[in-house]
Parts: sequence; C-alpha cells; structure tokens
Amino acid sequence: MTTTPAAAPTDPVASWRVASERVCDLVLAAATDAPAMLERYVPACPDWTARDLLSHMVGLASDVLDGDEPDDHHPGWTARQVEQRRGRDVTTLVAEWRSLADALVGWMRENGSRPLNDVVIHEQDLRGALGRPGARDTPELAVVRERMAARFAARLADRVAERVAEREPVALVGPGWSWVSAGSVQDAPTRLEADDFDLARALMSRRTADQLRSWTVRGDVGASLGDFAALGDLPDEPLPE
Repeated sequence: MTTTPAAAPTDPVASWRVASERVCDLVLAAATDAPAMLERYVPACPDWTARDLLSHMVGLASDVLDGDEPDDHHPGWTARQVEQRRGRDVTTLVAEWRSLADALVGWMRENGSRPLNDVVIHEQDLRGALGRPGARDTPELAVVRERMAARFAARLADRVAERVAEREPVALVGPGWSWVSAGSVQDAPTRLEADDFDLARALMSRRTADQLRSWTVRGDVGASLGDFAALGDLPDEPLPE
C-alpha cells in the first residue's frame, strides 16, 4: 500500500481536541443563528437530528471514559447515548463534552486515539445537515483519511485471503492526495479520480455507488463497492455537502 508523502507528523490526540472544539463552535453558532437547523435530520445519519448526532458524540466520550465501548459501536449503544441526553440543549451538551475533554485526552494518550475518527467523520455529517461546509483540508481529516484507507486495504486483502472474491488493487487519486491498496498507483487495475475531500468521504461510507462509479477512470469498482460500505450502507442519494 502506498500513498502520497505526508507533511509533518500530526499528533492525533491533539487533533481530537482541535476538531472537537471546532464542532463545539459550529453547533453553538448554529444554536444562536439558526436554532431550527439543529432539529433537522442529518442526511448522513438519517435517524438522528443534528442535536441527536451531537448527543452521540458527547455520549461516546462519556462511555469511553466509563470503560463502556463495544468493538462494533452497535446501534443499541449509540441510541442509548442519544436517549440519555434527550431534551438537553446544545449549550448543555457542549458544556458536558468540554468537561470530559481533559480526561479523554489523557485516556487517548494511554489507549490510542480512536475517538478522533468519530469526531472528524461526524463533523462533516453535521456540516452537511447545517449547511455550513468547512474543515475539508485539515490535518485531522488527513489522519482519519489515512486510517480509513488502511482499513479499506485490509478489507480487500481479507477477501482475497478468504477466497470470497477476487479483489484487484484499487487506486484513489486526487489533486493533492493519492493512494493505492497494493502495488503502485500507476499500475492499479481499478482507478478512481476525484477531489481529495470526496475520496476521504468515500472511505467513510459517505458517497453513493453511482458517485464511485462516475469517478472510475479505469477498471470496474463494482466488486469493491461493499468494501466502501464499512461504516454502513452507502447513501442512496448524494449527501448535501
């Protein structure tokens, strides 16, 4: 697996604090300027409103610190986080999250920075729901994009090892970032070309099958569509991002 060279190393734990504060600022601004937007359902998480999604993000931090984090982050676990905070306003939710931040940073220093993934992915989900795009080219998103790409490569490799199906190497090529699951970008049988941000969101299961097909300039992405759906079914319609 190869990728374009990274710039300076990024501290993922420090990145979590940066990203979480950016989300706090985002939702507090929405609560002041357009509070009704927080009750809109999130296209990327259609069972939740924007406030529900924030409740999940806060609840994840609380549960991690309490030692309650299942490997699969199953729907029952995330739904409980939302229900426990039902009726709390954004200011209260942000205050709870900020009160947990120092402890969670300490936990991540000891146990790893998995919570960064949740914040970065859901920040963009929130931005899409609130109509406030931004943070598309940040060190935090770059870290999570690399993580998701590595997981994608591992899924392809697992399918080959299990002889479930043939999986040819896949290359993702953008203006500033390129990556391939195995071999070289130039030689990959399947090649997708799109904006760097779109490729990142595709790896987060946030782009449709039709979008992935439209970006395919060589080969056939069809056999790998399921591997793009690791975080849930691919959306039926393009997300408003």
